[in-house]
Amino acid sequence: MPSSGRFRLLTSRGPLRPLLLGLALLTLGWLAGLAAFASRLDRAPAAPEGRRTQAIVVLTGGSERLAVGFDLLAADKADKLFISGVYRGVDVRELLRMGRQVPAELECCIVLGHDAADTEGNALETARWMRTEGFTSLRLVTANYHMPRSLVEFRRALPEAEIVAHPVAPPNVRLDHWYFWPGTAELIVSEYTKFLLASLRAILLGPRESPPEGEAPGPAETPPPGPMAAPSAEG
Repeated sequence: MPSSGRFRLLTSRGPLRPLLLGLALLTLGWLAGLAAFASRLDRAPAAPEGRRTQAIVVLTGGSERLAVGFDLLAADKADKLFISGVYRGVDVRELLRMGRQVPAELECCIVLGHDAADTEGNALETARWMRTEGFTSLRLVTANYHMPRSLVEFRRALPEAEIVAHPVAPPNVRLDHWYFWPGTAELIVSEYTKFLLASLRAILLGPRESPPEGEAPGPAETPPPGPMAAPSAEG
């Protein structure tokens, strides 16, 4: 449709005018929110300093997150490290070898969660483990672009806990001028949309109870393409 035709639709007094104006305002609001979301993502890796928590929780999806989690545990930043979203059959020693860590030094304090298949599942699986341990504070390790949605899900599943965000900056995600990089732009748009949906669900439904032990807290897992962990942990 020629631009003059679209303009006439917006300026007409017909029944379509309120609908078109509403869609235009929603689009502008979504774009403004997207720009704000991208601008607030942490560009630099979080410093390992800061207060000590009872647990470190790593969400699978990138090898750099595991390395950060192992480094934090080695630096005595928590009593235990919980890795959520690991495929069944993968054990602690295998993950430590992948992270180039000495098993004897850290193996005692690492727990794997095998039930989560998405971010909401990560939060529910972690909540169940935290309550079993009697913990009330955790340091959450995940990618910078994934942190806002993760915090929404974790605060919904663990409203009583203190959560310290520890974002990791993946080297292949270019947040500066992200709109010029198609892969990063697609990732940011997708993550922003999921963040909005998670926030809306949290507002409408409130806190989420963890399922009983043995019941998967997320959708059914898909077959693993690799040896380590569920790539859908950010779904």
